[in-house]
Amino acid sequence: MERMALSQITWQDVQQLPDDGHRHEAIGGDLYVTPAPSSRHQRILRRLLYAIEAIFGVRGLGELFFAPIGVEFPATEEGVQPDLVFVSRARRGIIVEEGIRGAPDLVVEILSPTTERRDRGIKLKLYGSQGVAEYWIVDPDARAIEIWRFDGEPRCERFTETLPVRLAGETVGEIDLVEIFRED
Repeated sequence: MERMALSQITWQDVQQLPDDGHRHEAIGGDLYVTPAPSSRHQRILRRLLYAIEAIFGVRGLGELFFAPIGVEFPATEEGVQPDLVFVSRARRGIIVEEGIRGAPDLVVEILSPTTERRDRGIKLKLYGSQGVAEYWIVDPDARAIEIWRFDGEPRCERFTETLPVRLAGETVGEIDLVEIFRED
């Protein structure tokens, strides 16, 4: 991970950068650049995408997007590119041509050695303060997913075998984490 100390970088500034194959994010006025993900990361991402899509998408509950997709928080001029983003049908107005403008219902980040500190630190804080309902931190090494829920007092649960998937407080399906984390 490379962190550049530039004065007050905004999401709009990031949008002007040339495409160099890296993920660029603006958080707290700082620019963060992340290299392309590993094959293991991509396998986990693909499996999660299919599993979540089978629960939310097939039922018409909303739309699921995967990286690279920009999520802009206009009030603070911050923006990120999470691994997965879900926007419920009720909140589809935040989906714009450029990406997502506002807090998604669900954000998923898959940890890597270069992003773990940021994903568990400033991104956790950012998502909680911006109105994201749920934030999933996927830990490939621990073969676990931590779910942070921000409706009311922030709380975290950790899952290693089966993950109950909720929307608006109601369980709508489950994901087999043994399958998600299997080695190929």
